[in-house]
Amino acid sequence: MVRRSNETQITNRITSNRVPAIRALARMARQLERSSGDLNLAHYRVLAAVADGDERASRVADRLALGKPTVSAAVESLTGRGLLSREDAAEDRRAATLSLTPAGEAALAEVEREMLGRLDDLCARTPDPDAVLEALAQLGEALDEVADERLAARKRKAN
Repeated sequence: MVRRSNETQITNRITSNRVPAIRALARMARQLERSSGDLNLAHYRVLAAVADGDERASRVADRLALGKPTVSAAVESLTGRGLLSREDAAEDRRAATLSLTPAGEAALAEVEREMLGRLDDLCARTPDPDAVLEALAQLGEALDEVADERLAARKRKAN
């Protein structure tokens, strides 16, 4: 009986900070989506990935851990709205190069202004706003690392 109690205490201690963190991230995603205007969060993520230099839909899908059909649908929608342009890639006619249009750049900048306002408001309510922002930046770097590893593994498997 004592052993089970100790295991429960250890489990509770391990999860005590992580479960609230997961729940906070999920709630934060909803806050960000509310501030994204007429862009849904998936479309925002695609625009942001293209703005960061991911010019191929397949790379966007890898980086965002989305299925290629999901990214293709988002690209189709964003292209139809005039926020993305798509051109045949010079080196591979089967692939397309994506880029933001001026309207896409403006939409992304506006959404990010709104999101930053929400983030700044929430961080200001914490004891150490800079530490929260630093932790989120580190989490973003970790997510990029995971995406790069997944892409490298897929390339190794294909060869």
